[in-house]
Formats: sequence, structure tokens, C-alpha cells
Amino acid sequence: MSTEAKDKHVHDFLQHLSVERAASIYTQRNYRQALTDFSKWHNHERKSDPNWKSLDRDTFRAYLRYLGRHQLSRAATQLRFSALRSFYKFLMRRGVVEQFPIRGIALPKLAKRLPRFLTPQQMLDLLRAPLKEVERGVPAQPQPPDTARDPIQNPKSTIQNSKAIAYRDAAILEVIYSCGLRISELCGLNAEDISRNQQCIRVRGKGKKERLVPIGAPALQAIETYWRELSQPPTPGMPVFLAHPNKPGPMYPRLVQLRLKRHLAAAGLDPNLTPHKLRHSYATHMLDAGADLRSIQELLGHAHLVTTQVYTHVTTDRLKKAYDKSHPRA
Repeated sequence: MSTEAKDKHVHDFLQHLSVERAASIYTQRNYRQALTDFSKWHNHERKSDPNWKSLDRDTFRAYLRYLGRHQLSRAATQLRFSALRSFYKFLMRRGVVEQFPIRGIALPKLAKRLPRFLTPQQMLDLLRAPLKEVERGVPAQPQPPDTARDPIQNPKSTIQNSKAIAYRDAAILEVIYSCGLRISELCGLNAEDISRNQQCIRVRGKGKKERLVPIGAPALQAIETYWRELSQPPTPGMPVFLAHPNKPGPMYPRLVQLRLKRHLAAAGLDPNLTPHKLRHSYATHMLDAGADLRSIQELLGHAHLVTTQVYTHVTTDRLKKAYDKSHPRA
């Protein structure tokens, strides 16, 4: 029996993540796994299910030492304790517990990793990749067999559908780069979220937070070109991007990832780059062009400025290299 099924508090917390906080499926999955792992450890070490009301700081310090002995990465350790912190905050708000036993526990610091991104020229090469297929008359071939759910895998796809798929992919890449969207935000866009007159889109981000983001003319034009290839354009409540040209159902993250791999390879770029790297590219190029950090924070939908500040390290590092290379007394 799962931890969620056995433990009402865990069940209520996961429901809270899904319904009230509208957490991503990845957050829900990771937090569920973190609480399950802790419960398994407690059962093995303490021979009982965890009683969340009576657990003390020493218990969580012992758990931290256990993770260290098993050489869990710093990021994985941070994730487990992030889940436990959120869970205890939830229990305190519900009046289930009075103490916060995780407070003050020193976790291993994460190594600073600079985000990977594409150069402006590489980004242009990628944006052009889907349309080059149309120019050459190359069918928009199906992806590797991740998805029986993906109707594009049907080998009888018509040339018209292939064009629609290519134009859809081109529009997706334009929108991610033009607006700096998360993959979940892209898949959640509806036709009514686009305002051509104001050149902006309404984005539903993490925790049901909405924001307005400017969208460039090339991205708007790419969407219109894609819609013209459909049997009928989306009505206001329909998704902007469909998984299949002639059937209802929005794009979903795995399909976006697979399509991106194809176009990265076609552009001569690393096919292992994720859609999130296009978001990194957006932020880095904006900062390079003179945008201020606070504006980029709002555009990306970051709750805290410290999350956005990683991009300053990218541009500063590049400036230092340019200085060292060109200044006579560097």
C-alpha cells in the first residue's frame, strides 16, 4: 500500500498541491516520492510509520546523515527536504502540528551551475529547421516510439498533415523563444490567451499565477500560419497547439521534447538540449541586449529575484572572457 493511501495527511497534502496550488505534475511526482522515501526510511530505522506530530529535529538530522551515507546528490537531498518543509508548513497551517522540526537543519549547498543556452545564431538556425522541412518537402516523420498516444505516429499521415506539423513546430519554437515560456505554460495556452492587438499573451504559471508577456510579431505570424493549415482554426477555449492537426487535444510536454530533439539535430545542434534551454536563451539574450534583471524576473514568472540572478553570472563570465582576450593589460 502506498504512503499516500495509508497516511491521510500525505494524501491531503498531495491533493492540496494538485488542486489548490496547481503544482506541476513533476512537483507532485517528486514530492510524493520524497515523502514515500522518508516513510520507508522511518519504517526501516524506527520500525513504525512516521507520526508527524511527534517527530523531532534529531529524526531529520538522522535522515540527513542516512542520505549522506548513501551518497545521494546535493540536489536530490535538497529536493527531499524541500518536500518535507512544504509538507510541514501545510500541516502547521491545518493545525495538525505546532512545531517545525526541520528548521535550522543545515543542508549541503548546491554547486552553482550556470544555465546552458544557445547563441543568437544557433537560435535562428533552430527556428528555421521546421520550415526547411517544408521547403524540401520532407514529411514530418513520427517520433521514436515514446507515444502510442501520439496520433502523429500514424504512417498514413497526409502531406497536408505533415505541413501542419512542421508549421506547428515552427510556431512552438517561436513562442517559447519569444516569450520565455516553461513547457507546461506553452502546452496550457488557449487561443483566447493571445491578444494580437496588444501583442501579448496571458500565461498561467506555477501556482495558478497569471502574467501578461509580450509576444513578438514573428511568433504571432507563425501561429497564424500554423492555424491556416488546420482543418479549422481553434475557437477561443481551444489549445493554441494541437497534438494532431485534425483532432482535439493539446500538445503535451513529452511530445514537445521529442519534436525539439528532431529539429535540434536537423540544425546541427545538441539534440539533448531541453525546451527549458530555450527559456534560458531568451533570458540571456534579453540581458545581453540591456534588459534589467527585475523586468526579466517578471517576464519569466520567477517568484524571487535570486532565481533570475543566475543569468548575470552568464553574461559577466562572457564579459570577463572578452576583457581577458582583448584588453592589452588584462
